[in-house]
Amino acid sequence: MVTTRLPGRPNTATPTRPAAVRAAQRVGSRVRRTVRGAPPQPGDAEPAPATATVPAPRRTTDTHRTPPAAAALAARRWAQVTACLVAAGWAAVFPLTSGLPNQRTWGTLAAGAYLLAALAAALLPRRRAGRTAALIALAGATVLPLAVLALQGHRQSEVWVVERSAQLLLHTGSPYLAHPVHVSDYNPYLPAMALFGLPRALLGGGGATVGSGDGGLIGLLGDARLWFAAAFLLCMAVTWRLLRPRGGGSPAAPLAALTASPLVALPLAVGGVDLPLIGVCCLGLALAGRGRPIGAGLVLALACGLKWTAWPALPVALVLLWAAHGRRAAARSAVVALAGCAVAVVPFALTAPRAMLEQVIRFPLGMSRMRTPASSPLPGRLIAETGPGGHVVCLVLLCLSGAAVAGWLLLRPPLTAVRAADQLAVGLATAFLLAPAGRFGYLALPAILALWSRLAVRSGRAAAERPLPVTRTPERVGS
Repeated sequence: MVTTRLPGRPNTATPTRPAAVRAAQRVGSRVRRTVRGAPPQPGDAEPAPATATVPAPRRTTDTHRTPPAAAALAARRWAQVTACLVAAGWAAVFPLTSGLPNQRTWGTLAAGAYLLAALAAALLPRRRAGRTAALIALAGATVLPLAVLALQGHRQSEVWVVERSAQLLLHTGSPYLAHPVHVSDYNPYLPAMALFGLPRALLGGGGATVGSGDGGLIGLLGDARLWFAAAFLLCMAVTWRLLRPRGGGSPAAPLAALTASPLVALPLAVGGVDLPLIGVCCLGLALAGRGRPIGAGLVLALACGLKWTAWPALPVALVLLWAAHGRRAAARSAVVALAGCAVAVVPFALTAPRAMLEQVIRFPLGMSRMRTPASSPLPGRLIAETGPGGHVVCLVLLCLSGAAVAGWLLLRPPLTAVRAADQLAVGLATAFLLAPAGRFGYLALPAILALWSRLAVRSGRAAAERPLPVTRTPERVGS
């Protein structure tokens, strides 16, 4: 209590409020006037910083995370041994049934490597068993067969076609023969595929037939298979980083296990042109999921310039960009992709339209005068061979399935790279199964599309799998 005395007045005692109370009242009045829109009055103290209470983000179920049971199963010793034994049995079939020397060589070497990997997984300490088995399988089923075949100059028709297309491109300006006579004269790939044959064209060699070529170091460096593998591994590693940008770990171990599996080891060693296609499709979807439209457009332009089977990846990526990042992102990506694809394809379509129509479109569909060697007993081929109308029925089913997948894409647009990969994988698998001509090896593209994206996000929701960022406003302002 403070006593004040005024002149001419009796002594009176007037209570005074503490300074802290007065300051709090001024702050409160200022805050109330600010909320009502009234200007601050003289004497109001500066308000203390308001504390914004932001609600914690809701927990969402990560439907793309590998189930704990599956992860635990993969870590068990008996599961690793079983996987290696199954791979060994798969590889052992090729020396007994395949009519291609390259596949028989791969099967012989890979079967022994998988058996050694199974032995390592069974006998080594648990901490080192899985990784050691994967390294043995990678070395014996992938690196060794590739080196043996490349050093001997042995390669399959796909590798020869790509290397010859690069030589034709440098000497004639077109990767296509004007008048193909034999099956190996047909080039069913789009012009950008010739880029993988440029090392052979620049280093020389290659021979005049499918089974011939320069061995030694020059033959190894110029072999298109080496560049197929390099493009595949690079794209898959970058895809892993994009899907797991925050402490996701190194992709070396999972990529080694994937490459050592027969799904990748066989085409990598004998010459599978679909490996770079798989890599660029995975990378394009990852870039689209991360909201990088220009990068996605450039990568998908390359994919669409390699092989026409990559074309469905472009609309899937554009729908993903539209749904997750807006119309402008999708429009920018579409402009870049279409412009890049036009630069890669249109000049050759104008200069050699008949050759491209016959070799790129009619030949893979089984409509050319030369029968395609892609003749695995898939449903489409079996339907096409049922009678005169079987081919038409097969094409109608193919169009109907494509329309169904397109409707699913528009009705349930993907918001993440994983869902986009799922939808693209379903569409491609349906197309490969119903195409009039195809191979079992084509199914590696949808299988790896669905597998690698899930593998990349198995330990948690990565940035590519998180909901779109939403601007959060304070719910409550405290005084």
